[in-house]
Amino acid sequence: MIAAMQRLFALRGANSVERNDAESILEATDELMRELIARNALTPEAMVSCIFTLTNDLDAEFPAVAARALGLNQVPLLCSREVPVPGSLPRVVRVLMHYYAEPDHVSQHVYLGEARVLRADLQSAQ
Repeated sequence: MIAAMQRLFALRGANSVERNDAESILEATDELMRELIARNALTPEAMVSCIFTLTNDLDAEFPAVAARALGLNQVPLLCSREVPVPGSLPRVVRVLMHYYAEPDHVSQHVYLGEARVLRADLQSAQ
């Protein structure tokens, strides 16, 4: 149960994917989710939801499969397409995660691999 003194937070993260195959998508998503969970000391009970997006060049697997394999069986997960902006970084999986934490918590966003360029302004994301 979430304590009354906690508040809702949102985390962002992204990782590059080597190839458009199920193994590569699952590996990149697993790495991203593990890093988000570790940096923010999250438990599945504190997580409210995760929204995953994939660039149009990735369609071999749902990123939510990797999250389920990590034990997020009671967390609502959604997969969608990223807007295909010309010139944008290819082969990227992104996540927007909502979770509860203490009010003084500082979110540690995570950008890995080639996706680091997406938020180079966030020192905490690297």
